Amino acid sequence: MYSYKDKADADLFDMLRSDDEGAFTELYNRHWKKLFVAAASRTIRLEDAEEIVQDIFTALWRRRQTLNLTSELTHYLAVSVKYRIIVTLDKYFNQERYIDSMLYKEQVDDSTQEGLAFNELTEELAKHVQQLPEKCRLVFQLSRDEGYSQKQIAETLQISEKTVEAHLGKAFKTLRAKLASFMMTLL
Repeated sequence: MYSYKDKADADLFDMLRSDDEGAFTELYNRHWKKLFVAAASRTIRLEDAEEIVQDIFTALWRRRQTLNLTSELTHYLAVSVKYRIIVTLDKYFNQERYIDSMLYKEQVDDSTQEGLAFNELTEELAKHVQQLPEKCRLVFQLSRDEGYSQKQIAETLQISEKTVEAHLGKAFKTLRAKLASFMMTLL
């Protein structure tokens, strides 16, 4: 029986070029653990490290007849693992950027929707305020738009504070009922 364990990497690589699967298996067994540890120390998931090592050895087998090594096989494998780590980290980075951009877009979309809903609600409120009886509307506008107190409204319109309170109560009741049905259409 032929022993691959005694062969140097260069000899095993030459044998690999001749489609020797035993030489490939020996190279794999010699180097996979070191490559895996290097990849696992730099990637987030162990599955990615496994995939990197698998891809390196798959490429080595596929390119066995055309690959020209200018240095030792260990150097080639180390450079391969570094390159594939960079590709994997770039993939992570691009995924993070994509997720961040989607989250930002979703936030922008939500704020745009909220702004549109607020504008619709404001327009609907203004429409219903205009439909209030004149005195009731005037009391409501002085209270909410101008910030007058009930006492100031009573003095300005020369009516009692109880009448101001009654007009505000009527306005709130009417607007609450009309806006409640409008809010249901928004949901």
